[in-house]
Amino acid sequence: MLLEEQRFLHEDLERLEQGIADRIGDEPKQIRDRLARDHQIAQFLDRISSQSAKLLSIYRDADGSRSREIQQIGSGDPMDELYKQIADVKSFHSRYPNEPVENLERAYRPRRGPDADSEPSIVDTMFTGEEAFGRFFDLHTCHELFLNLPNAKRLSYLQYLDSFDNFVAGVGGLKRSEKLTDQYFKYVGQLALDLETFLRKTRPLENVDKVIVDFDKEFDAAWEKDEIADWKNEESSQKPSGTAKQPSSAEAVWCDDCEKEFKNENVYKGHLSGKKHIRAAAERARRLQGTSDEGGGGTSNGTSQGGTPTYRLKERAIAEREFRVKRLASAMSTERSDTRVNVERKQGMTERERQQELENLFSATAPTSQARDAEDGEENDDEDKIYNPLKLPLAWDGKPIPFWLYKLHGLGVEFACEICGNFVYMGRRAFDKHFNEARHIYGLKCLGVTNTSLFRDITGIDEALRLWEKIQKDKRKDKVDDGSVVQMEDAEGNVMPEKVYYDLQKQGLL
Repeated sequence: MLLEEQRFLHEDLERLEQGIADRIGDEPKQIRDRLARDHQIAQFLDRISSQSAKLLSIYRDADGSRSREIQQIGSGDPMDELYKQIADVKSFHSRYPNEPVENLERAYRPRRGPDADSEPSIVDTMFTGEEAFGRFFDLHTCHELFLNLPNAKRLSYLQYLDSFDNFVAGVGGLKRSEKLTDQYFKYVGQLALDLETFLRKTRPLENVDKVIVDFDKEFDAAWEKDEIADWKNEESSQKPSGTAKQPSSAEAVWCDDCEKEFKNENVYKGHLSGKKHIRAAAERARRLQGTSDEGGGGTSNGTSQGGTPTYRLKERAIAEREFRVKRLASAMSTERSDTRVNVERKQGMTERERQQELENLFSATAPTSQARDAEDGEENDDEDKIYNPLKLPLAWDGKPIPFWLYKLHGLGVEFACEICGNFVYMGRRAFDKHFNEARHIYGLKCLGVTNTSLFRDITGIDEALRLWEKIQKDKRKDKVDDGSVVQMEDAEGNVMPEKVYYDLQKQGLL
């Protein structure tokens, strides 16, 4: 019954398209609901692709079964064929009486109300609590792997968020030779995998596979041209045409063996006799020797069958993962900055506040059943209203701060500033900060004041104008006249200023 299967596939495709259209028309407010909708649409698109492939195989009719079925229906008696198919259907259901019938309309229809509450969401088990349904990164596992690397800097989690995609030797503390270990390869591979998984979870409607392929093509082109900054071929860098690393200043000296910059020539010469430099020079010479053996023909211990050194293949694998991490981090820069702000905010919170915030997150995103009557709805609305008769400022959780904290910071004291257009600042802290803000500086410039640093704690316009006039008057008074500096002496030995001397000389008194 290929024709019935063909009809079923066409109906399934139409139902899927209608289901996608119904979900795109709704724009959920919560990020959890939006991600659940996007993942459902992605599942529908995958099903459309698979069902379309089955339908195309039926239309191609490689074995000729579809054409035979059409010929069988058209050549014989249609009613006999109809009754035959009905008998086949009845015999099938008699053998399998409990076989469920799939309702396509109900399967793809968006669920609302009690049906939506009873169905578990796709994204509930997809994210960790730290990720907050795709808003922030959760790189604690990668941070621990980084701290366990030999010679790695002891960076805090906040510092690690700023520099996890910066693989320069001076930032993470790892040199090029120290990256050629299995432990570092496992770390950078795990970091790239976590970022790629996070991208797939937060952007289900994007073609992530195509993005990764584009990253790999870009890396292959840069590697062939030897344009990867931290992984240039050491053999080519030894040639006169090779580009060496430029020092940061004229006196600085760069050591290729240690991959480190020294402030001047004396410090550079002093480190040449150290154990670290001797060990690094020996390792680098060993790598360069393995590269030079490549031209000797055949397969040696340092080269593979293709003529590429084995260590160079390992460098390529590590560089490829580092390149992917950089591109993925740049593609998710918004989530990265939000993660940094969230970590800084959580560092100033107690454990109880963190648990309360986590509970508020899940309670806000959890589906709530509709109220059964109007009275219950009114009671819930009254409970949601915040009681704030004293008009206290709101804290991070949307509730008023305690009254004792309000009195402690003096937030009830008003400070008015005439220069800012009689703007009122609540509390001494806000009043002291506003002298460096744009509003106050703009008000002083409108009065003609250019040096605003001398006008702190001055809020009146008349007081500011008097002070500025006094400052200008003192500047004019302290200004030295060039004519009174040069001293002249007449024939009798009388000393006088240059201006007086020339005036007396013009009058003929000298």
